[in-house]
Parts: sequence; C-alpha cells; structure tokens
Amino acid sequence: MTERMIGIMGAMHEEINGVVELLSDVKEFTRGMRTYYSGTLNGIKTVVVFSRWGKVAAATTVSNLILEFNITELIFTGVAGALNEDLNIGDIVIAKRLIQHDMDAQPLMPRFEIPLLGKTYFECGHEQLITATKAVNALLETKQLHEVISDEELAAFNITSPKLVVGDIASGDKFFSYAADKHALLEKLPAVLCVEMEGAAVAQVCYEYGLPFTIIRTISDAADEQSHIDFPVFIKKISSRYSVEVVRNIYAQF
Repeated sequence: MTERMIGIMGAMHEEINGVVELLSDVKEFTRGMRTYYSGTLNGIKTVVVFSRWGKVAAATTVSNLILEFNITELIFTGVAGALNEDLNIGDIVIAKRLIQHDMDAQPLMPRFEIPLLGKTYFECGHEQLITATKAVNALLETKQLHEVISDEELAAFNITSPKLVVGDIASGDKFFSYAADKHALLEKLPAVLCVEMEGAAVAQVCYEYGLPFTIIRTISDAADEQSHIDFPVFIKKISSRYSVEVVRNIYAQF
C-alpha cells in the first residue's frame, strides 16, 4: 500500500508560512526556484510549498510534488475574487468543479474545453469534498477564526459571519480588477462563484495523474475596481490565518 503523503500549496508566501509552522521535523528542499518544506503534521507526512502566481507556476509546482515528493493527495489554499453577488469578503469557497476561463481553442473545439482531454470542468472527489466541508463548517460554527484574528482586524474588512459555499471556481492568468470584466465572464459562466489564477491548472494536473485534490479559497475582494486596494493587508492579516486554521481542521478529520 502506498504511504500517504499530502502536498499543500499556496500562491502567496503568507498563505503557507503558518502552515509550515504546523509541521514537525521540517526539512527544506529547493527545486526550480521554490522551497519545499517536508515534515509531518498530526503524524501524516506532508510537504508544503509556495507555488507562485498563475497557471503555469502552479502546474509546475504540483507536477514536482507528484513526481519528486510522491504526494498521494493535494490541498490548495488561497484567496479569490467574488463573482457571485451573495459572496462577501471573508467567505470560504470549496471547489466542486474548476474551469479555465481563459482556455479558448475555437473553432477546433468548444470554448473552455481542454485540448485532447475532452473536459471542460475538473471535479473534486466526493470524499475530499466531504472532508473539506466538515473542516470548514467546524471552523465557522465554533468561531475558531475569532481566536486567531482580532475583532478589529475582522471589522476592518466587514467580516462578521463568514459562510461556506461549495460550487464552481474559474481560473485564469488574469487578476480581475474591473467590474465589466467580471460581468462579461458571468455572462459566459453564470454558475461560477469566484475567480483566481491557479486552481483549475492544479486540478488538470491532478486529473491527469489520478491524484485526489481539494481547492479552498477565501474571498478577498469583489473582483472589481476596489480589488487591489487592501489586498496585501488582507493576505497578511486575514487569509494567511484562514489557511492555517483550514488546514488544521482538515487534518483533524483524518
């Protein structure tokens, strides 16, 4: 039987630094301008890495996790811009399906379809969805976030009662900072909850290698003209702590 080895990725340094601190017996490996932190978390072998931004960077990183570190499953944690009007800053989205919104090989094949795979969406496994949902619900229901983030910091982003939503996430090499772009994408993909720059690429690699994956995103902005203003502060003060607590709670489910 293959030994369990979990890979954890984040697209920002701040998103993985706190997770690295959860590891025991940490060893560092540098490959391809990335530092991989290998250790154990709750007795489970784990490797954590900062993937960098964008689909190529993320795909390269998860490929190396699979081929060199022999991971048996992947968790990606990070932030996203909200497309769905019911999402607020601080809400958490777990991907049920992921799509690459900038894939367009028309007229050779339908828009958004991945060449040679015949797939438009990459689906998270049922078991992974159940585990992540239980973990995030436990995080929100017990107000665990209030133990690691001050009321003042939460209030600065109008975070009062964050919620969990499970559904579609779109990925592409574009930071959404104009409402017009957001609405244009919604016209084509009305079911998409939020946008980010890595998840669907990671999901494609995992699909091709038959690897279970979980993609979890914290809403950092509304994917409009205000999206960049407090982004660095949100990453440092809010989402980095979300990532740690989400991972902690997922491991508690194992």
